[in-house]
Amino acid sequence: MSTRSRPSDGRVFSRAQFGIDAPEVAVETQLSGGLPAFVLVGLPETAVRESRERVRGALNACHLPFPRGRITVNLAPADLPKEGGRFDLPIALSLLAGSGLFPRSALGAFEALGELSLFGELRPVPGALSAALAATAAGRHLIVPTANAAEAALAPRARIFAADRLMDAIGLLRDPKAAHPFVSCAPLDESPPFALGAVRGQHAAKRALVIAAAGGHHLLMLGPPGVGKTLLARALAGMLPALADDELIDVVRIHSAAGSVDGQTLARRPPFRDPHHTASAAAIVGGGTGRVPGPGEMSLAHRGVLFLDELPEFDRRVLEALRQPLECGEVVIARARARIRYPARFQLLAAMNPCPLGRSCATFDCECSPAAKQRYRNRLSVPLLDRFDLRISLPQVEAAELLTGKGIDEAEDNLARRRILATRERQIAQRGRLNVELTGLEIESACEIGAAGRALLARAAERFSLSARGVHRVLRVARTIADLDGVTRVRASDLAEALGYRGETGGSAA
Repeated sequence: MSTRSRPSDGRVFSRAQFGIDAPEVAVETQLSGGLPAFVLVGLPETAVRESRERVRGALNACHLPFPRGRITVNLAPADLPKEGGRFDLPIALSLLAGSGLFPRSALGAFEALGELSLFGELRPVPGALSAALAATAAGRHLIVPTANAAEAALAPRARIFAADRLMDAIGLLRDPKAAHPFVSCAPLDESPPFALGAVRGQHAAKRALVIAAAGGHHLLMLGPPGVGKTLLARALAGMLPALADDELIDVVRIHSAAGSVDGQTLARRPPFRDPHHTASAAAIVGGGTGRVPGPGEMSLAHRGVLFLDELPEFDRRVLEALRQPLECGEVVIARARARIRYPARFQLLAAMNPCPLGRSCATFDCECSPAAKQRYRNRLSVPLLDRFDLRISLPQVEAAELLTGKGIDEAEDNLARRRILATRERQIAQRGRLNVELTGLEIESACEIGAAGRALLARAAERFSLSARGVHRVLRVARTIADLDGVTRVRASDLAEALGYRGETGGSAA
């Protein structure tokens, strides 16, 4: 090899972001003579190409030597898109590998990612948890900005080293044995500040909410403005059990890919997403302008609740896009150069008014014609409505019941949470997953409804024109009702109550 062209002997490993995956990237540097130049190759996007100036400024600010001549930095593999400022730190370490600041042998045991400021500070980047999981699987430790350390430390058995500045990372590589891995406090097990006991009246709706939370069922609420639909939706999220370790990791990986990890995301509370009805299909499903599409609201609600208020006001294409993820629990986003899968096993909770004016026909003279009401409800397709396991109507709350002067009924909250947790644990123990996730054959086997129950269900299916999906959803709800009472067989009363939730507006939820 010519003496005018030599590698820096400093291959630094890092991680790209591809959905919620973190493929390995090797940062290789070659120094050669000639006019000064800094060339980045390996399919870098604009933000990656701009790392040349950030790295140069950080090295100068830290009084570190910047190589002279022509610098070529290769980000391998070459066909993998590279986005963001995550490669600033590994590029800087690769440039410095031949300067004697740290032993080159130390680089093989570490991976690094982080964005550099012009003053040598390290800024957080998305996808730290996915990078930590992949680095651990590869048998390496991971150097991340301090702001990413708590997220990355969620990876089991990972050794995470936090750095505030470029000099901190260099000091760690100088003496790895003297460095101490980052130790994170356990994520908080919090519940949202919304409680079922804060809702006045609506006893039938509360019963439906407990059933929905216990079995993971999708719920549609119909009622005029001001009856408590939004408050009930937030109360449902508060009744769900805390996330398990594997669920928390999945949720944080998705939110990290979207760049939205914060203290609340790192807590064990299930996510609650309530996008506005003007949200686009890309915002709900996922996508964006980047080469690698990002997650949407459906994926951000994974293992939690997606609440769609004013359901008929959403774009029809957005609503129809919900149908497949509700069945398979994932979103597949296909682009010309990328095909990304995001988990999307969420609980759908929706609310709508009885008519375009939002009035309650039971208490007001509604000005909407029957044709206008029908057009309003026809904004929701039959296949979408068929995917709601429960549909309930919410009446106006009497003033006497509303103005009781009582605070939050904590006893009601605690009882509901205990029943929901016990029912979910019973489902997992007996059938391996929640009732809403059971296949048609599995739910038929789990119900054991007997001859009388089959006859009742057959009559109801004929009377209400239930599809095969509708019949199985009735069975899932009936199975959850029986589980709430701790009984093995699904009773006729359980089937009757489940059928009561399949009407056009839900009927009586009693």
